Amino acid sequence: MSHTFETLGVSPDLVAALAARGINEPFAIQTLTIRDGLAGRDVLGKAKTGSGKTLAFGIPMLERVTKALARHPTGLVLVPTRELAVQVAEALDPLSAVRSMSVGAVYGGASMTKQIDMLEAGVDIVIGTPGRLIDLLERREMFLDAIQVLVLDEADRMADMGFLPQVQKILYQIPTEPQTMLFSATLDGGVNAIVNRYMKDPVHHEVSSAEVTVEEMHHRFLLVHDMDRVKVASAIAHGHGRTLIFTQTKRAADQLERAMRREGVNVAAIHGDLRQTSREKALADFASGKIEALVATDVAARGLHIDGVDVVVHFDPAEDHKAYLHRSGRTARAGESGVAVTLMLWNQENLVRFVMRRLQLNEPIVEVFSNNPVLADLANWHPAEGEQAAV
Repeated sequence: MSHTFETLGVSPDLVAALAARGINEPFAIQTLTIRDGLAGRDVLGKAKTGSGKTLAFGIPMLERVTKALARHPTGLVLVPTRELAVQVAEALDPLSAVRSMSVGAVYGGASMTKQIDMLEAGVDIVIGTPGRLIDLLERREMFLDAIQVLVLDEADRMADMGFLPQVQKILYQIPTEPQTMLFSATLDGGVNAIVNRYMKDPVHHEVSSAEVTVEEMHHRFLLVHDMDRVKVASAIAHGHGRTLIFTQTKRAADQLERAMRREGVNVAAIHGDLRQTSREKALADFASGKIEALVATDVAARGLHIDGVDVVVHFDPAEDHKAYLHRSGRTARAGESGVAVTLMLWNQENLVRFVMRRLQLNEPIVEVFSNNPVLADLANWHPAEGEQAAV
C-alpha cells in the first residue's frame, strides 16, 4: 500500500503546506519513521544524506513541540556542518510558519550577536552545530531545560569530525527526557554509545535503497593530459546540467575555479576558508541553476543535500573507495541515476585501479582530449575496451 502524508497521521495544515511546495508523496525513510515520531517514540533511522530524513524528523517535531519562551527552545536539532544547519532550517521554515512556530540556525562562522538576538526574541526549534551551541550555552544565552524533542542528524559525520565529546556535553545539559531521534548512515562505535546512553527503547528503521551503490550510476574513467585537464572538466560542465567537481585541497579548488572561468564556465568554489555567506550564495546559485558547476573539497561537501546533480567529476581522483562513493553519491539521489567521472593523469593509474578493484568496477580507462564530442553526453557514451585505450 502506498502511503500519503495523511495516512501517516500528519495534520491537514502541514499536509497542505507540503503540497504547496510540491511534496505530495513521502520518501521511504519518511514512510517508515513519521508515524513512530508522531507517537513520541525514540527513533533510530539509518539513512544517507539525500534520503529525505529532514522531513522524517521535522514533521513529528513540528507536530509535538510547544511554543518556547525566549532562550528556552523546545526543539533541538544537532548537525555536523553549518551548511546542513542552514539547509534543515530552510526546509522546516515554511512548515513552521503554518504553525506560527519559529526555526533558527546557529553555527560558527556567522555573527554570534545576531544569533543571540534571535534566541532572545524566542525560537521554538534551534538547529545548530556542536561548537556554536556550546558557546551559547556557556554564555547562558540559551538553556536546554525545556527541550521536548531532540534530533541528532548525520550522527556518523559528527563522529568522523570528532564532535562526539561536544555532543555528549550538550546532551548532558538536557535535564528533561526528550523524545530523541537519531539519523545516521552507519551505527557503529561512538554513535552506538550515544544510542545506548541517551535513547529509550528506540524503534529501528533502515532504508537500504538510500545507500548509494555503484550500480545506480554510470562510471567513466578518463585518462587526460595535465595541460588539457581543465579543458576536459570545462567541456563536461558545458555539456551537462549541474556538474559537481571535487578537488583534494582548498587551494586546488580556487585554482580550478579561476581556470574554468577562463574557459567560459559559470562556476563557483566552496571550501572551509570561504566566508559562510560566500558558501551559502554558491550553493544557492548552484541549486537554482544560476551557475552550471560547483568545485568543492571533500570536507565542504559533507552533509550537503543538493538535488539534481547530473555529473560528479573527480578532478583529483578519490583517495579510496569510500571517498569515491561519498562524492559520487551526490549524483544518485532519490532514485535518480547520474554519472561519476574520474579524470586520471598517467601517474595516477595505480590509485584509480585500486579504487576500481575495491568497488568491483570493470570499466575501461579511456584516453580523452577536450575536443572529443563524447564529453558532452557521458551517460550515453559506452566506451569499449581498447577505444583510444589508456597507456
